[in-house]
Amino acid sequence: MGYVMNEAAQGRLGAFLELIGRALGEKRRKASFAMYAYGLFSDGERKSMEPIAARACGAEATADSFHQRLGHFITDSDWSDRNVRRVAASYGIAEMVKHGPIGAWIIDDTGFEKQGTHSVGVQRQYTGTAGKVTNCQIGVSLSVSTRTEHLPIDFELYLPKSWTDEALRRKEAKIPEEIGFATKPELALKMIDRAVENGVPRGVVLADAAYGNSDGFRSRVRERGLDYAVAVNSSTTVWVLDEANGRGRIKWTVKDVATVLGPKRFRRTTWREGTGERLTAKFAARRVVVGHDDGPPPAQREEQWLLMEWRDGEAEAAHFYLLTLPRGTRRKAMVRLVKERYRTERAYEDLKGELGLDHFEGRRYRGWHHHVSVALTCYAFITAEKVRAFPPSEGWASATSSLGAEAGATLRRLVHHHPPRDRPSPFDVAPPVPHVPEAIDALSIISGTAPLGLTQ
Repeated sequence: MGYVMNEAAQGRLGAFLELIGRALGEKRRKASFAMYAYGLFSDGERKSMEPIAARACGAEATADSFHQRLGHFITDSDWSDRNVRRVAASYGIAEMVKHGPIGAWIIDDTGFEKQGTHSVGVQRQYTGTAGKVTNCQIGVSLSVSTRTEHLPIDFELYLPKSWTDEALRRKEAKIPEEIGFATKPELALKMIDRAVENGVPRGVVLADAAYGNSDGFRSRVRERGLDYAVAVNSSTTVWVLDEANGRGRIKWTVKDVATVLGPKRFRRTTWREGTGERLTAKFAARRVVVGHDDGPPPAQREEQWLLMEWRDGEAEAAHFYLLTLPRGTRRKAMVRLVKERYRTERAYEDLKGELGLDHFEGRRYRGWHHHVSVALTCYAFITAEKVRAFPPSEGWASATSSLGAEAGATLRRLVHHHPPRDRPSPFDVAPPVPHVPEAIDALSIISGTAPLGLTQ
């Protein structure tokens, strides 16, 4: 079965794969990467190594050799996930920032449900993906967003102590010696550091209370010169500042602050309107100083915003956020910012449902990260194609159909999941990353009768 591309689509995909190929460093790795990426783009029910190899070769006689080749490339080959992800992120972001600045860096995590006990990092643990304690792996992610687009750019596998502290399991999963136990906030900071070093356009760091409750996480984000807007528990303590910036004598929990304010001080704010959907709740905001027990004396601590949310149908305000934004920031801008975090769930659904993020069946540490790297790369290409055709039009339908029946259908489904918004961005302008040129010679792999024209 052939997949014919028009010249423009061939040039873009060829240029993109050439950039990824430079990061991989070897021609054979480049071809294996393209084979695996095609498998993730396809409409196959399973997107693990064996079915990808079978679809790539199209003949039972050579399926085993293709499988072995992909197995070596994903599980054993020593190529740099960081380099590949950096190139993919730069490619996607270069198109995103043409339509608006990067406004947020979003930290979140997702579960990969598994059977058995041998997949690296698996154990019974809570995941919001299932909404319960279940047998799974947990991946912590960093995404960047504009007002219309959301791009996951990095992932780290969370390794419980049942893996980092057991020599036999470490050996079987080939966990590198330098990898020890790290909390999820520590993994998030590791990715934030990489993004800073890679020159990703800066945004406000968003995270749920699993990260926002950590005084260390918040302070280390600030040490890196980044603002944050993070959820915190209702028991978090603060001193409320008066109009003259004076700190009150009493240290309150944020829940008590909301109770003292009372319902009349909360104002209804809508952060998104769409077809048949109006997302709205009541909010109040106050300037505070956080009252954690360690750190500098209270008089030397940074003032910030406490944003309190009272959702319809709830008896009281029950959702709280801390934001290190300027005193003059409007409440509506703060609300829209903290609500950006929920778009990550849509990206997870697309990565899993369309690109097989959770289909990896290997057991090793390197293999998991390699698989995720290819999925992130495919998502970056999809995002760039989608942004180029923003807003969707006849031109978009033509462009996606030129990618072939399977890949084009995948792209169109992803676009349908992310309808454009016409709201202005509340974020400040961030510097764009260097634009990735399209005028690079297309790879010879995009031709022929076999998918992507791959050979052994």
